[in-house]
Amino acid sequence: MPFDPPCFTPQFFFDRDVLNIVRGLMDDRVVADQWGCDVPLRGSEYQGLHVDYQHPLFPEVPDLALPAYAVVVSFGLVPIAREHGPIEIAPGTHRMLRADAFRVVEAKEIAMQAIPLEIGDVLIRHPWALHRGTPNLTDTPRALVTIRYVRRWYADASRDVEAVPRAVWESLTAEQQSVMRFPVQG
Repeated sequence: MPFDPPCFTPQFFFDRDVLNIVRGLMDDRVVADQWGCDVPLRGSEYQGLHVDYQHPLFPEVPDLALPAYAVVVSFGLVPIAREHGPIEIAPGTHRMLRADAFRVVEAKEIAMQAIPLEIGDVLIRHPWALHRGTPNLTDTPRALVTIRYVRRWYADASRDVEAVPRAVWESLTAEQQSVMRFPVQG
């Protein structure tokens, strides 16, 4: 997602209350390292069930239970009711072995829960929780912005990210810059 207005606004990344929660879940030295926007349109279908990480911290033991080192923060740019295609999450699956999580969800032992959001609502979730997008049945595109915050020492270059334009970077305070881990345009 580009860092140019109207897509980018600093409030997306630097809301004091959201950062306090994120820091409480991890530590005071978190950084934002990815962001994007899902926009299903009328006619969209269910996404496949998935998690939001590409590489486990320790590939030799991918299901090792660890304290959170990444969290995902999402918010709608429009109200998101059931008919708009909200995200569905399988609660508790972030604490399960991946194969077991898929099995219990497919067997309907854990039900998928739709998460409707009003303007101003924020969804903070663990990236290992199984989830999916649902069909948008309306003519209103459903825009859900998502930012990933990680502990400062964690780096994952599995996804391409946009560079921050130099003018946008220079408009940020030093504290705001310390929360951003994105390349800056020359």
